[in-house]
Amino acid sequence: MQIDFANLKLQYQMYKEEIDEAIQAVLDKSNYIMGEEVTQLERALETFTGAKHAITCSSGTDALLLAMMALDIKPGDEIITTPFTFIATAETIAFLGAVPVFVDIDERTYNIDASKIEAAITEKTRAIMPVSLYGQPADIDAIQHLADQYNLKVVIDGAQSFGATYKGKTDSNLGDISTTSFFPAKPLGCFGDGGAVFTNDDTLAEKIRSLRVHGQSKRYHHQYIGMGGRMDTIQCAVVNVKLKHYKKDLALRQEVAERYHSNLSIQNSPLTLPSRKKEKTSAWAQYSIRINKQQATSRDELQLQLKKTGIPTAIHYPLALHLQECFQDLGYKEGDFPVAEMVSKSIISLPMNPYLTQDETTYISQKVLELAQ
Repeated sequence: MQIDFANLKLQYQMYKEEIDEAIQAVLDKSNYIMGEEVTQLERALETFTGAKHAITCSSGTDALLLAMMALDIKPGDEIITTPFTFIATAETIAFLGAVPVFVDIDERTYNIDASKIEAAITEKTRAIMPVSLYGQPADIDAIQHLADQYNLKVVIDGAQSFGATYKGKTDSNLGDISTTSFFPAKPLGCFGDGGAVFTNDDTLAEKIRSLRVHGQSKRYHHQYIGMGGRMDTIQCAVVNVKLKHYKKDLALRQEVAERYHSNLSIQNSPLTLPSRKKEKTSAWAQYSIRINKQQATSRDELQLQLKKTGIPTAIHYPLALHLQECFQDLGYKEGDFPVAEMVSKSIISLPMNPYLTQDETTYISQKVLELAQ
């Protein structure tokens, strides 16, 4: 059996007629930048998420930049975040001259450990940036409580979690600003790069819209130093189509995750399975397991053997951010965040997409259990 990790080809074939028609409509109008499909997508995203404002942009990375620029983050400001995430989370903080301040993660959810945030707050702290890793929101109530107590902003990096919920609200409708990514392999992806910024604050929304077009208030009149951060019309047209089917795809992702969990839940398991808190739903961007420390099979060996059986895997992420060469000047060292370091050495992501069949998940589960012993 040969498994496809994300199966983007199948998804395209399923929605091919609608997607091709939407792309052709843009080509016929030749309105490639800020065409009507951009506004259509933004209104549809607002309806889906419940957020008052959805502003599309050029990538999930640029969404984070726009969020912090709108909050007027300056060099020397500190933003508290997690060391266990894709580099864009902390990279964008550093790009603005601000300082990422890392806090260790929860061993069960792999999200930032809210109980450890307060100790990291200083007079320079301006914001907290939790990441909804693998599709599950962080402990937002506890984080928001600290933010209110210390007059901080909350910027949610929801690059992997579009459609996930916390106590019934999508995580695009939480915090002061939330962001997401439409990178092709994300749960809701376009055919290139794209992203969105969400907020319920009218003033922030107006500023973000200006910042994404070089800080313009009107054509060739620039109120702010901004960026070229627009999402192009063709990509918006693609996401417009996919969004119509997204609730169904989310439900299918949940079914896949439940099958994995059922198949892999055995006594004396060599694996640690994903843990989801009851007040949350996950978009299941990844289904990531850990190999228990006492097992003889190494992660590298398991990956190699699974590949031989037609099962692709991925590591999200193999080296925590505080140990990355580009952040050496922050002064962190090995051992500073032991949970993040432990997880980075043992985590492995299995194929995850809405279209994995029962036979495929059974096959993957059997091979994983067999080879991880």
